[in-house]
Amino acid sequence: MPQARLLVLAFLVLPTLGADTRLDTYPRRTGIDVENYRFEITLSDDTDEIEGRATVSLRFRANGVVTLPLDLSNVDDSGRGMRVSAVTMSGAALDYTHEDDLLTIRLAELGRAGHRIDVTVEYRGTPAGGLRIGPNKYGDRTFFSDNWPNRARNWLPTIDHVYEKATNEFVVTAPSQYQVVSNGLLVEESDLGDGARLTHWKQSVPISPWLFTLGVARFAVQKVDDFEGKPIQTWVSRQDRDAGFYDFAVPTKQVLEFFDDYVGPFAYEKLANVTSPATGGGMEAASAIMYGENSVTGNRSIRWRNVIIHEVAHQWFGNAVTEADWDDVWLSEGFATYFTLLFREHAYGRDDFVDGLKSSAERVFAQYEQDPDYRIVHDDLDDMSRVTSGATYQKGAWVLHMLRKRMGDEAFWSGIQRYYAAHLNGSATTDDFRSAMEQAAGEDLEPFFRQWLYQGGNPHLTGWWRYDPTAQAVSIEINQTQTNVGPFDLPLEVGIYIGTGERPTSIHTVHVTGGFHRFVIPVSGEPDDVRLDPDTWALFRADFERR
Repeated sequence: MPQARLLVLAFLVLPTLGADTRLDTYPRRTGIDVENYRFEITLSDDTDEIEGRATVSLRFRANGVVTLPLDLSNVDDSGRGMRVSAVTMSGAALDYTHEDDLLTIRLAELGRAGHRIDVTVEYRGTPAGGLRIGPNKYGDRTFFSDNWPNRARNWLPTIDHVYEKATNEFVVTAPSQYQVVSNGLLVEESDLGDGARLTHWKQSVPISPWLFTLGVARFAVQKVDDFEGKPIQTWVSRQDRDAGFYDFAVPTKQVLEFFDDYVGPFAYEKLANVTSPATGGGMEAASAIMYGENSVTGNRSIRWRNVIIHEVAHQWFGNAVTEADWDDVWLSEGFATYFTLLFREHAYGRDDFVDGLKSSAERVFAQYEQDPDYRIVHDDLDDMSRVTSGATYQKGAWVLHMLRKRMGDEAFWSGIQRYYAAHLNGSATTDDFRSAMEQAAGEDLEPFFRQWLYQGGNPHLTGWWRYDPTAQAVSIEINQTQTNVGPFDLPLEVGIYIGTGERPTSIHTVHVTGGFHRFVIPVSGEPDDVRLDPDTWALFRADFERR
C-alpha cells in the first residue's frame, strides 16, 4: 500500500506524524483527524466518467503537520482512475502531487494541534472500482458503490482506512429519471430544470470510509415504519416493487428493537434496505444496507431473512463500534454472525439457534482442514484479500458463544453493553473488548482469548464411554488429538441419557485440559447413551462411542 510522504520541519520530532504500523501495514495519519467529507458528484448517462468535488474538513491532533495525504487512485493502463485538476483551501490553490494512488497535498501553513481546516479537491475520471456503473439485472443503467474493504479510494479522496471515522455528505447531480439513496437523512431533492436533479444526503454520525454508500437508480421506495422516530425504508428496483416491499417489511423493526434493548441505542438517523447489482450478499453500509438484487424472492426466504438480521446487527458491531484495525475484523463479522444467532434464538426458538451454531461449526472445521493454523486475530495483515474468512465469521461467533457460557448470561450481556457504550461511534480493539468483558466477569479472560483468537486450530477429541454395573458409574476417556496446536483448556458438558427422552437425565461438567483424561460419573442405572456437549456450548470435533 502507498506510504505517506509527510514533510516535517527538521527540528520537530513528532512520532504522531509518522506511519504507525503496529497492527497492520497501512500508514495511520495520526496527526490528522478528518471530521467530515462533503462529496459533490456529477453523474451522466452519456459517459461513465464522474466529476467530483470533495471538501475534507479536518482537525490537527499534533503540531507541525505540513501535508495532507489522501488515498485516491491514479489512472491505470486501461484509462480508469481519477485525475485531480485543483486543490484549494479558503479559495487559494495548494501544491500537490498525485502518484502511486496517493494524493499528497502541501498545506499553506503548519498544522497546529486543535486547529480545523477545509481542503477541497476537484477531480474527474472513470472509477476502476468502488463505484459500479452499469446495468442491473433488468438492463437499467445504475450507479452503486462497493467500497469494501479499501476501495473508496477508487472514486473518493479519503483516508481510506477502517480506523478513520468521519461524518459525510453526498450532493449528487444526476439525470432526473434517477433517485438517489445514501447514508443519513435527505436534506434536499431539487429538479434543476435542465434534465438533472440534485439530491443531498447528510450523515451526522461518524463512520469509516468503506461504509460510505451511494445508490442511483430507478427505485421503488417505501416507508415501512418508524423506530423511535427514525424511518425504516425499502429501496428496490422498480420492477421488484411488490415482491421487494413484501420481502423487506420484516424483520427489520423487530431486529432493531432487540439490539436496542439488549446492546444499546441504534446510532443512525434511518435504516434503509436497498437492493444493488454491486452487492452479492449483503453490505452493511451505515443506515443504508445494500443487498444483492437477487435477494428479492417474494416469499421472504429464510436465507435472506437471516442476511437482513446479520446486516442490521452490523449497525451496532462494525459500524457504530468499529474495529480499529483490519487485524481485528472479527469484532465486526464474528459479532454480526453471533448476534444474528442470538436474535434467531429470541425470535424463532432454541432449535433454530442450535441449527445455526451447528452449521457454523461445520464451516469452521471445513476451513481449518485447508488452513489449520489460521488465526482469527491477524498479525500485521498486508493482503487485503485475506481480511475475512469463514473463521472470522463462524469461529468468531463461536468464541462469543463459549464466552457467554463461561461468563453466564447476566455478566455476558453486562459486558457487551459496557463495551458498546464505551466505544459507540468510535473504534475498538480485541483488547478493548476483553477489558470490558473482564470487568463484567470479574476475572482474567486473557488465557481464553489467547487460545481461541490468537492461535490456530480447534480441539479434536477421541474417546469412549463404558458402563460399570457394579460401581453404578460411567467411565469416560477423552483425548485431545489435534496435531497442529497444543491442548485446549476446554470445559465440557457430558449428558447421560437413561430412557428414551430427548433431554439428558443428567448433565455433568468435566474439564479437558491436556491430551488424556479419564472421568468417572455415578449414575442411577445403565445409560442408553452418553453424549458430549448435549446443549451445544463448545466448539470441537469428536469421535466418541460406547465401548
